[in-house]
This record gives sequence, structure tokens and C-alpha cells, in this order.
Amino acid sequence: MNRRLKWLLPPVAALLSSCAIYAPKERTELNSTVPGQFSLYSAAAPDSVNRWWESFQSQELDSLVDEALTNSPTLQQAWARLAQAEAIAAKAGAARSPTLDYSGKASSSRQKTTIGQNPGTDSYNSFSLGLGAAYEADLWGRIKSQTEAAALDRDASREQLNTSAITLAAQTALGWTGIVAQRLQTELIRRQLESNKTSLELIELRFRKSLATALDVYQQRQVVAGTESRIPLAELREELLRNGLAALLGRTDFRTLEIADTNLPRIGNLPAIGIPADVLANRPDVRRAGLLLQSADWAVSAARADRLPAIRLTAEANYGGTRVEMADVFDNWFANLAGSVTGPIFDGGRRKAEVERTRAVVDERLAAYRETVINAIKEVEDALVSEQKQHDYVEALDRNIELSRSSYNEAVNRYRNGLIEYLPVLVDLVSLQNLERDRVEAQYNLLQYRINLYRALGGSWPQEFARN
Repeated sequence: MNRRLKWLLPPVAALLSSCAIYAPKERTELNSTVPGQFSLYSAAAPDSVNRWWESFQSQELDSLVDEALTNSPTLQQAWARLAQAEAIAAKAGAARSPTLDYSGKASSSRQKTTIGQNPGTDSYNSFSLGLGAAYEADLWGRIKSQTEAAALDRDASREQLNTSAITLAAQTALGWTGIVAQRLQTELIRRQLESNKTSLELIELRFRKSLATALDVYQQRQVVAGTESRIPLAELREELLRNGLAALLGRTDFRTLEIADTNLPRIGNLPAIGIPADVLANRPDVRRAGLLLQSADWAVSAARADRLPAIRLTAEANYGGTRVEMADVFDNWFANLAGSVTGPIFDGGRRKAEVERTRAVVDERLAAYRETVINAIKEVEDALVSEQKQHDYVEALDRNIELSRSSYNEAVNRYRNGLIEYLPVLVDLVSLQNLERDRVEAQYNLLQYRINLYRALGGSWPQEFARN
């Protein structure tokens, strides 16, 4: 037996030395076409601060984001998906280690005999114990490739968790600013309603003194009625925004959510943007797309290696007898050591089709990675230009409000002096109040664009929010 093993060792060693592992090649051209800078270029490196919402200097917002990152069902699902991916990766890695199993069996049988001189019943008992080990020599790297693919899928799941956390923080900030903005809008409408009612009382007084016409009264009443009709819709939008934020936080009793802040936060200067390559490195969705692409590359390697022979080693040790005694276990046993080689001869093209399928997955994920990169750059560009143009719009809107207020005051003076009819006053009044409402919405939109910019820049998320 020893001479036979020695005879087998040289060809086995030569076979092992000639084996080539199908490891995928490293991709170096993925971001070769990324532009060198954004349209609003900033040479400074991007900020590494995770808690970007603290720049708004609102303790209420800070508390809401913390609550969302802790209790949101959306993030809890992401944690569960990560746990699944970790288990799958551990399961795939276990295939690289030998397996050891035990077995045991006991049986009892009775046989009754009625033929012959000594009829009766005989009893038979038997016991068996065994250990079995198995190991597959990963000659072509099939198991290694499967392990690497599963590990990369696990890392991609982690990046999906990061993406969910960043998105959740942004949605919470948008929900909070939306509620505050809508509350300001509602309060503005109520002030406009009171002002319109006061103007109506003055016009009715002038009408009683024959200084105004009935048409003037009807027109102002129409303005009052139109302003009143805006209040229920404004209150409805605020309630819907409150319900949406409460659901985002994972609350079931929406009435417990109280928003105390009454003013929208001011935004400072633009954060450090960096170059597109920095943003791509900080975006968890881009990192996830890259990890999934690498996982697909390893899946191709595993599919190619699966078309080659596999060497498996097995070892068994068994004990059998009519009773179980420790002394007998060491005296009455047998062992078996075996090696086997299995390989495909004809499988109807199944393994070849699997190779082609995995290669198609690589093509799909490569296109998905490029799409993710393009969308990431687009989102940053959109957020930058949107905030810049929104700033310009707010400044122009402020100038327009000042001019409209001056025009309205002049029209009121001319109307009181009997120089013009009430219609020009009414036109200027409606225009001014519309501009005031637009100003609140414009400030909210400016905050939206800043939040979208923080979200587009990516980054990591606060690690103190660990799964429960």
C-alpha cells in the first residue's frame, strides 16, 4: 500500500502544479472617462463629516434624524438583508474546509419460530457508530471563486445599507423642512386673510360714504373668499407631510409627532465638493455597483472551473456490533479512505450555458455600474446648478416683492385720493400676495437643493447607529 501511494504522489503533484486558477483580471478602466471637475469646481477635498444635517443648527432636526436611523423599518430591513448576506458568505466560505459528520444506528428485531422441536422467539440487537470526513481539493479555484463572489455580495449589501441610511437622513430632513415651510405658508395665508378683511371693512365704509362702488366691495369680497379657500388645502398639506414624516420615523401614532421649530434654517456656503473621482469614491451606490461587478467576475470564474474535473477525498470509520462497549469500539472497527475524480462528459451544454449566463451578468452589471456613475455625476451637477440658480431666483424674487409692495402702496394712495378705480389696487394686491407665498416656497426649494447636494455627495453614515 505504501509503495502504491508513493507511486501516485509524483503525478498528483504534477497535476496540482499544472492547475491554473480562473481568477478574474483586475478592472482598471472603469472610471477612465470621468470628467476632471464639476461645473462649479472646488479644489478642496470633500467633507468627511457624516452628520451633515447638523449644519442646519436645529436640535429638533438632529433628534428626528437620530430617531429615523434608529427606528425606521426601512433601515431595519436593510440590516436584515445585510445579515442574510453575511450568512450566505459564511456558508460559501465553509465549503473550503473539510466536513466531519457522525452517524449512529440501533435496531432490534424479533423472530418467532413454530417449526421444529424448540419453537420460540429469538431477539437480535445491532448497533453501529461511524464518523465520516470529506474534502474537495479546490484545484481550479471553483470554491474560492464562489467564496469571493459571496464575500463581495456581502460587502455590496453593506453599501446598500449605507445608501439606505443616507437616503433616510435626507428624506427626514426634507420632511421636516417641508412641514416647517408649509406651516409658514399657512401662517402667511392667515395674515393675508386678516389684511384682506381689514381692507374689505375700509372699502365697505367708503361705500357707505359713497366714496366706493358696489363693484369695489364685491371684488374685495372675492379676494377674501379666495384667500380663505387656500387655508384648508394648506392645513391638509401640512398634515400629510406630518404623517409622512411620522411613518418614516417608524411611529404608529402619528399624533405624537410635534414640530416646534417655526423658521426654516439658513444655509451656509457650499460644502467642499472635490472632483468627480472623489464623489464616486464616497458614493455607496457606486461602490455597491462596483462590488456587484466584481462578484459577477468571480461567478464567471466559478462557472468555468465547474467544467473541469473535481477531486474529492473521503474518510470513514465505523463500528458495528450487537452491543456497545467502549473496549469493543477500539477493537471492532474498520476505516476507509478513498479519493474520487468526477468530471463532466456530457451534460447537454448545461455548464457551458452557465458560463455564458454569468458572462451576460457581467455585461449587465458593467452597464449598471456605468449608469450609476453617470447618475452620480448628474445628481451632483443638478444639485449644484439648481442651488446656484435658486439663489439667483430668490434674490430676483426679493427685488420683485419690493417693487410690487411699492406699486401696491402707490395704488392704494391714488385710490384713496380718488385718482384711480379699485381694479389696479386689486391687481397689485393679488400680485404681491402671490409673490409673498412664492418667497416661502422658494426658500424651501433652496433647502431642498442643498439637502439633495449632501445626498448626492454620498459619504459614510454615523457608525454609532448599530443594529439592535
